[in-house]
Amino acid sequence: MAEQEPRKDPDGSELGETARQMRAAEPYIAAVWKLVGGAVVGVLGGYFLDRKLGTSPWLLLGLSLVGISVGFYGFLHEMARLGKRKR
Repeated sequence: MAEQEPRKDPDGSELGETARQMRAAEPYIAAVWKLVGGAVVGVLGGYFLDRKLGTSPWLLLGLSLVGISVGFYGFLHEMARLGKRKR
């Protein structure tokens, strides 16, 4: 049985199949993290500021909306960048 020769990436490095798949999925994982991260930071920031300043629930609501908006912007920006790369 012949051994498979490792394939080389365009940058010349030899990667296993799993590493190659992870490298291909990286832009999509980053886009999802931007979406989730923006929302989580907004919600947590609003929650802690509300507790500290006693303004419940206004900072939680406001910063949640800002965080979700920033997350969507980052997600859409990443998807647009991926669309340009594939052309």
